[in-house]
Amino acid sequence: MIDPEAQDHAGVIVLPPFLYGGTFLVMLLLRWPWPWPILSGRLTLWPGIVLAALGIALAVVGRRALEAAGTNVNPLLPSTAIVTGGPYRFTRNPLYVALAMFFLGVTLAFNTWWGVVLLAPVLAVMHGGVILREERYLERKFGAPYREYCSRVRRYL
Repeated sequence: MIDPEAQDHAGVIVLPPFLYGGTFLVMLLLRWPWPWPILSGRLTLWPGIVLAALGIALAVVGRRALEAAGTNVNPLLPSTAIVTGGPYRFTRNPLYVALAMFFLGVTLAFNTWWGVVLLAPVLAVMHGGVILREERYLERKFGAPYREYCSRVRRYL
């Protein structure tokens, strides 16, 4: 018999920080022999730093909202609540939006098109392998209250 507690998670295919971190390493490896700059000079450095900092700020606020609601941040652990406060009033996935913002900011700071090119498949994996799985899990677990939340708040932006 299968333990229901063992099944109480979203079943994501990858932990998002590992996906983005691995992609960042691939970006650096590609950039080394083939820099492929977005703009000449260092014009992208400060916009990149600002975007990365905004991503960090959004992640911190989003994480605090999850912790304040008493639910798990790690998608491999059970969700115990639908969080609707803080940045969850505007996006159902502020932590994932924050990761994408941070990655794009770092891409700009490093001034390479490689990050932009690599971001497309990362977003596809995030959508299909993480976010849609989390949504199915949350709908199974919380039912109508989660569907109502989804009808009010956008998935991304």
